[in-house]
Amino acid sequence: MPLALILSSFVAASRIGGAAQQYVLAAHRIDPVLVPTVMLGRNPAKGALGQVTSPELFSRILADVEADALFGLVDLVITGHFSLPEQVDIAAGILTRVRAASERKPVILVDPILGDAPKGLYVKPDVARAVADKLTPLADWITPNVWELEFLSGRKIASVGDAVAAARALGKPALITSAPVGEAETGLILVTATEATVFSHPLLPKAPNGAGDLVAASFGAGLVEGLRPVAAAERAARAAGEMVTAAQDPRSPELPIVALGERIVRPQAEVRIAQV
Repeated sequence: MPLALILSSFVAASRIGGAAQQYVLAAHRIDPVLVPTVMLGRNPAKGALGQVTSPELFSRILADVEADALFGLVDLVITGHFSLPEQVDIAAGILTRVRAASERKPVILVDPILGDAPKGLYVKPDVARAVADKLTPLADWITPNVWELEFLSGRKIASVGDAVAAARALGKPALITSAPVGEAETGLILVTATEATVFSHPLLPKAPNGAGDLVAASFGAGLVEGLRPVAAAERAARAAGEMVTAAQDPRSPELPIVALGERIVRPQAEVRIAQV
């Protein structure tokens, strides 16, 4: 069974962050190992405070994972939310050690959880800078939203073309979320050095938190499974479409990953696909 290491948040009552990605990866039969950077009872957007994992505890947990020889079995690493710059420093060392230990050539996916429009940063500025300076250079893929891509690249983004140029300026293959694809649409943009593809679907009234977390995990799962990046991105876009549609039900939890079941793995939601 493939193995994924997730360095991100754990939220008990909400399917966001690493807590959401565990379920997405498990649906794809990828065994998740979540090392939490912060632990909360519910979505922090609702006022939860939780407890940040101290750098000492974060290091000890990772040392225990390494002691079980799991670093050598890792196929995928996803980094997400960090609360302290010291956690980012530790994570950067872990990425290097996992690459050295694993014979599987693990995919390193950096999801730079930094902020969003219109609020801007929702992590400390030194955390955001550390992610930009220390984790992004180690990534095989990055999955920023448009605001995060602006922060990382130092460029303003008002169009699909701007997003493609900003991603290429960073020099990292990217799957960009919350893409500016039209007044009534949202979507993803897959950008490599040689191609760019837009996957879009209609905007719906209720867009739950955690969609970017689902997309990152779905995309990473596809890469582990051997899908071409464009196919992995298409499936992630369709999965996001399935999730957002299901979330329109008033009885739905914030991110109904478990209820969707196979619809996460084999999504059928319609998406419009266009080459840039």
